[in-house]
Amino acid sequence: MPLFPRVEARTVITPRLASNVLTRTGQDDSAPAIVFLHGNVSSSLFWQETMLAVPDEYSVWAIDLRGYGDSEPRPVDSTRGLRDFTEDVAGVIGVLGLGAVHLVGWSMGGGIALQYALGHPVRSITLQSPVSPYGFGGTRLDGTRLTDDDAGTGGGSANTEFVANLAAGDTGEGELTARGVFRSAYVAEGYSSAYEDTWVASMLSTVTGVDNHPGDAAASAHWPGFAAGTRGVLNAMSPKHLDLTGIVDLAAKPPVLWVRGDRDAIVSDTSFFDLNYLGQLGVIPGWPGAEAAPAQPMVSQTRAVLDRYAANGGSYREVVFEGAGHSPHLEDPARFTAELLRHVSAAG
Repeated sequence: MPLFPRVEARTVITPRLASNVLTRTGQDDSAPAIVFLHGNVSSSLFWQETMLAVPDEYSVWAIDLRGYGDSEPRPVDSTRGLRDFTEDVAGVIGVLGLGAVHLVGWSMGGGIALQYALGHPVRSITLQSPVSPYGFGGTRLDGTRLTDDDAGTGGGSANTEFVANLAAGDTGEGELTARGVFRSAYVAEGYSSAYEDTWVASMLSTVTGVDNHPGDAAASAHWPGFAAGTRGVLNAMSPKHLDLTGIVDLAAKPPVLWVRGDRDAIVSDTSFFDLNYLGQLGVIPGWPGAEAAPAQPMVSQTRAVLDRYAANGGSYREVVFEGAGHSPHLEDPARFTAELLRHVSAAG
């Protein structure tokens, strides 16, 4: 995989799997650790700019999750929510001897960061464009599930043409290629980068299939005709299997920084990846209406849960990047790094 100067890859062997981990050449591995967790259809490669911008007083580590980058493509048991990923991360942190770390999670990685904090000591958490604490799709503002089988969520919600193009390693510019989706959904209009080929290579490292991305699906009597399955990545984020609201009851609550772009097409109260919102727009026919299948208010849900977190003795800060999409760390790297460093420095 394409690495920037001063970035090196290490293979960390744990009892669970062989994980690929990016770090900085020549860093002091004993320095306080910042651990970066990528999202779905990506890898550790996306964190390289940020890693290199962090001062040397910190050690930096970006982990390829199972089925991404150069880590082992082990199956994902989605009945455990995001715990397969969390336990892999805990194994890497343990083998490296990092202790309590500063966690930075992007999108699905934000959910993994919260799941990790439910069972492990953490110095601070930074969430960038995180999946809702109630999972992806199929819930009302208070987290109530819309159907008992979580119709319209999980593996069946993936675009099959996009998945086929990922599997084929398509580097072209079509709308449903990795490059096309990166340009239309990962970043806001107007972003450009000399590193785009690296970002595309990162996306194409995603292992596809029923055990990884997107996962399997079950039939449903509810619109749009399928429900969450039990295998693979997207089912692991279905509200059938994922609920991260336990963070509000943590005895020790690490400070949380929540960074998001106001033009995020993926994690939003009007997400173009939420089938109920697409039904509302008429993109998917047969939508049964706002009472039965409302769009998931993802951002509002995260804010509501973090408000409860603060009311129970924790703290959080929400920072909105105007004009940014799903990837503020790429779209405004200097500001993202400054906000991150302010946060981890205050946390100690």
